[in-house]
Amino acid sequence: MPLSFGYSPCPNDTFIFCALANRLIDLDGLKFNVELHDVETLNRMCRENRLDVTKISIAAYAVCRDEYELLTSGSAIGRGCGPIIVAKPGVTLEGIREAEVAVPGLMTTACFLFSLYAETSPNFRPMTFDRIMPAVSRGECHYGIIIHEGRFTYKNYGLQKLLDLGSWWEEETGLPIPLGGIAIRRRLDYNVKKKVNDLIRRSLTFASKNLLETSDYVRLHAQEMKEEVIREHISLYVNDFTMNLGDTGKQAIEAFIRIGAAKGLILPSKRNIFRDEDKITSPSRRFVLVP
Repeated sequence: MPLSFGYSPCPNDTFIFCALANRLIDLDGLKFNVELHDVETLNRMCRENRLDVTKISIAAYAVCRDEYELLTSGSAIGRGCGPIIVAKPGVTLEGIREAEVAVPGLMTTACFLFSLYAETSPNFRPMTFDRIMPAVSRGECHYGIIIHEGRFTYKNYGLQKLLDLGSWWEEETGLPIPLGGIAIRRRLDYNVKKKVNDLIRRSLTFASKNLLETSDYVRLHAQEMKEEVIREHISLYVNDFTMNLGDTGKQAIEAFIRIGAAKGLILPSKRNIFRDEDKITSPSRRFVLVP
């Protein structure tokens, strides 16, 4: 029976999963029904237990932890790649705790990070990430928290950066910012979960060595069609941690969930995030895109 597999249309995801989705690699006997949705839709579908494998915000994963575990491949985690608070020129962070803030979904890591920073429950206005910058530019919201390629294009909307929440997290913890991971149903057979983890790595390896074969699929789904933005997006969000979380990546995710629970933003759980069989004690091999 095919596994339902959800990920976003963002360039980093379509780059990673192109070979898997289009059967450009041997799928080792597995079949997939692929669905592409914005990240908040994927978060909601995972919370409703509707997908076998899915990209998910780390903040949302904490809510789904009893039914899902995280794989060690396919994640979006790194340094200098976190959500950004933007506003019109002249606006400052003063008063942001009382203002309406546009966010890409209430279960996103971006929303969670802002709650940690603000130490309060702000007036969030959720919308799909591609609507945030236009909404702030039109004055419908005073502030917006942007993700994905928005960090490369916010100036095109006449907006300014007020705070990089990822940099704030890094300064507070010393760890990379864990944005998203690949969740898989706990009840699936161990061998199936291991195969999926390996297939994601193989799909990523294929993409890195076959950029031309991957580029059409990425372009087909990209919100921002400029080639340089697509390349910047992939270069930023696809990195060593995507191939293999390693101990540092795992520590970042565990710290994120632990801090959230301590602040009352995440319900505590005794379930392991990762399988013991996937414990990694040595650094992952450096992953580099083939030019």
